[in-house]
Amino acid sequence: MTLGLYLSVPFCRTKCTYCNFASDVFSRAVFDRYVDRVCADIHTTPETAQAAGGVLPGEVDSLYLGGGTPTVLTSEQLERLFGTVRQKFHLLPGAEITVECAPGTLTPAALETLLRCGVNRVSLGVQSFVDQEAAAVGRLHKRTTVLDDIVRLRNAGISNINVDLIAGLPHQTAESWQTSVASVIALGVPHASVYMLEVDEDSRLGRELIAGGTKYHAHFVPDENLTADLYETACEQLNAAGIAQYEISNFARAGSESRHNLKYWTRQPYLGFGVDAHSMLRAADDGLEAVRFSTSDSLDQFVAGAGLNRTEISRAAALEEAFFLGLRLNDGIDFEKMRAEFGTFVVTPLRDVLVELAGAGLLDWEGDLIRLTARGRLLSNNVFERFLGCGGTGVSPVPAAGGARRSIV
Repeated sequence: MTLGLYLSVPFCRTKCTYCNFASDVFSRAVFDRYVDRVCADIHTTPETAQAAGGVLPGEVDSLYLGGGTPTVLTSEQLERLFGTVRQKFHLLPGAEITVECAPGTLTPAALETLLRCGVNRVSLGVQSFVDQEAAAVGRLHKRTTVLDDIVRLRNAGISNINVDLIAGLPHQTAESWQTSVASVIALGVPHASVYMLEVDEDSRLGRELIAGGTKYHAHFVPDENLTADLYETACEQLNAAGIAQYEISNFARAGSESRHNLKYWTRQPYLGFGVDAHSMLRAADDGLEAVRFSTSDSLDQFVAGAGLNRTEISRAAALEEAFFLGLRLNDGIDFEKMRAEFGTFVVTPLRDVLVELAGAGLLDWEGDLIRLTARGRLLSNNVFERFLGCGGTGVSPVPAAGGARRSIV
C-alpha cells in the first residue's frame, strides 16, 4: 500500500466566521518555529511509526498541504517543508501534490514557488462567487480574484483545480447560489467540493446562530430547509454538467477524483504533520487492525513539543469504520469485499442497523451492495452515528484532513 501525507499550516490572513478548524491569524514570528517543528517531526517519522505500533509504507503517492492558508508562508518556508518531505519520503513519479490556497494569496512569487516544489493540484477556498456573501463571512477576495487566479494557474500549467463552495452562508438565496454553481460549471474546473454550513460552538458564526444573535450576519443565514435545497441543487446541476458526485461533498470529472481524500474514505494509510493533524497506519501487532494518532490542536502546545494522542483500532472497530467511511462514497459498500477483509459473518452484528436505515429510506440495499440514498446523504451524520459502538467498540468518528473536512449536517 502507498502512503498519503498531510501537512497542516494553521495560519490565515483572517479568520472566517464559519471556520471551526484549528487555524487562526498568528504573528509571523511563529512561522519559522512552526516549520522547524513540522520538519523535525518529518525527520523522526520512522521512530514515531514504530512507537505507535504502525507499519510505515515505503512509497508516497499523495501529498496535501492544507490549512489555514499554506500560501501565507514565505517561499523559503514552503520550500523547506517540501524539501524535507522529499528528503525523508519516496514520492512516486506522478504523485498528486495539492496545496490549499485562499484566492488572492497566489502572488507571482507564491505561484513560482509551488511550481518549483512540484505542486500539480490546487484547491481554492472560494465558498461563494457572490461578493456580498464572501465578505459577510470574512473572506477577503472578490469573484474577479478567483477568475484571475484560475487563469494564472492554468497558464502556469496547473489545470487540476478544485473549487470549494458552502451552502448556507449569510445572505445566500436560491438565486445567488445558482450564480456560484453556474460559475463552477462555466469555469470547467475538474473538481468541486460542496459543503453545508456547519452550526456548532466551535465557530463565531455557529455560536451566534445558537444564541439567536445578529453578529456576523447570523440573522441572514438561510434556514436548514433552504440550505438542504441548495445542496441538492448543486448535486443535480454538477452531475448534469459531468462533474459527477463521488462522495458526499465531492464532485469530479472522470479521472479527477482527489487521490488524497480517497485514502481517508477507503482506510488507506496516511500520516499527518502539524497542528491538529491525524494519522492512520496499519498495525504491526496482529491483534489490532490499525493505529490512529493525532497532534495537539493548540499551536502553542504543538510548537512546545506536545506528544501524540494514540488510539488502537480493533478488528471490530475497523469494521465500523469501514461502514461509515465507505458509505461516504457514492459507490457505497460491497459486502463481498467486506467479507474478504473481515470474514463471512461481517454483516451479522450490523444487520439490525442496516435494516432500520434501509426502512427509513436512508440506505439503498440491493444484494451485496449498500449505498446512501439522496436523503441519506443529507442526514449522513445521523446515519454514521448508528454504526458507532453498535459492535461494542465505542470507536469515535475519524477526523478528516485535507479536503472534505466540513461535515454535512
